[in-house]
Amino acid sequence: MTVVTLAGGVLVSPLALAGNVDNIRLWAAPDHSRLVFDLSSPASASVFQLDNPRRLVIDLADTELKASPSSMDLSGSAISSVRTGVREGDDLRVVLELSRAVEPRHFSLAPNAQYGDRFVVDLEYPGESAVEDPIDPIEAMIREQEIAAERAKTVAVAEGRDPVEAAPVVDAAQPHPKRDIIIAVDAGHGGEDPGALGPSGTREKDVVLQMADRLARQINATAGFKAVMIRDGDYYVGLRQRTIIAREQKADFFVSIHADAFNSPRPHGSSVFALSQRGATSETAKWLAASENRSDLIGGVDGNLSLDDKDQVLRGVLLDLTMTATLNDSLTIGGEVLDRIGRLNDLHKPRVEQAGFVVLKSPDIPSLLVETGFISNPEEERRLRDGGYQDRMMSAVFGGVRAHFERNPPPASLLAWQRDQGRNTASNEYRIQPGDTLSAIAARHSVPLTQLKQVNELSGDVIRVGQVLRIPSS
Repeated sequence: MTVVTLAGGVLVSPLALAGNVDNIRLWAAPDHSRLVFDLSSPASASVFQLDNPRRLVIDLADTELKASPSSMDLSGSAISSVRTGVREGDDLRVVLELSRAVEPRHFSLAPNAQYGDRFVVDLEYPGESAVEDPIDPIEAMIREQEIAAERAKTVAVAEGRDPVEAAPVVDAAQPHPKRDIIIAVDAGHGGEDPGALGPSGTREKDVVLQMADRLARQINATAGFKAVMIRDGDYYVGLRQRTIIAREQKADFFVSIHADAFNSPRPHGSSVFALSQRGATSETAKWLAASENRSDLIGGVDGNLSLDDKDQVLRGVLLDLTMTATLNDSLTIGGEVLDRIGRLNDLHKPRVEQAGFVVLKSPDIPSLLVETGFISNPEEERRLRDGGYQDRMMSAVFGGVRAHFERNPPPASLLAWQRDQGRNTASNEYRIQPGDTLSAIAARHSVPLTQLKQVNELSGDVIRVGQVLRIPSS
């Protein structure tokens, strides 16, 4: 019997095997690496670790290697080298030499429109942050105190208690924190999920990462703001994980950047989406939401929002109260963004649309998804690839976000401190306290509610503790 030698010195018979590894792809992220085996057919697998030195062993049954691991770029990953061989006659063994401790996770994925059968191995790095430049611990503590105050007020209302009594006592002698407003910037898709493809082959994941990077640089160049990139490289982040990262980084706002496609080259124009709690506002919105939410079928991850520390009835009330306020903020900011985008590009719809995007389902962070254009439209594909156009588009997005927070800065933020310098709040302005309502403030100052809302450009009844209202002359 003739034998041949593969890498690692393992002897193997050249008999026909059941399946092939046609390609191996590696994606390196700050907190994990993902190794993807493209298979010609499903394969059973075994994954285990060895120590001294650190190794991860991957055995694929009845599988032959047709790809070249040596062509993989291992930079930025925990993998220092890859060895392959054959065991027990017809099984493929892949050995990863590791430069650091990992927690491996593996799963198989069935074929979809973009890929065939895949076997995925995630190497997660214990204790590592998912972002390269996480929020400063002191600012995180300040933001956590603000969140706790809002949560205490919301819980008190849900339980029928006085929200004033539930509010934490604030020491007025403390210096103003002057914290940054944290904007979570999410570039859609990434890694093995390219997103939509333009007529000339432009990949959505590439142009939205370029735009997200431009947006983050604009944010970081503005005093009082800080950007947190959900992904800053070519790797995939699960849809639920994107909102989890934003929450871990204490984000005040979350914006997801996309450049999607339709099943026709004719649709064009930019769109802004907020979450819909009852369904999409247009057929296109439904189609786009379904398309984006399928990304986790490509990425192979999932997760669920948990409020297990609350009883069932209170959970429902809390989510309703929190999401109503959050959604109102999302729609307000969305209107600002849409107005500015409309000066740069045609609008696909003249209003902020609403759809059930998973990435927007964060109950406590105002969130928007911006479709910068239809990459399936040849003219918009060309513009979306232009750096100058990307800059102008992101300036429009940030301009809308900044305008909202300049009018409604969080109490502990630098913007709030700047707004309050030199103000005489005793006569014509009022700072909202826990338990306040618009109607009560209007009655206390003997002004009509409609006039109070009009002077402060309020479209609804939602107000925030620490927000300053202008009191019109009676």
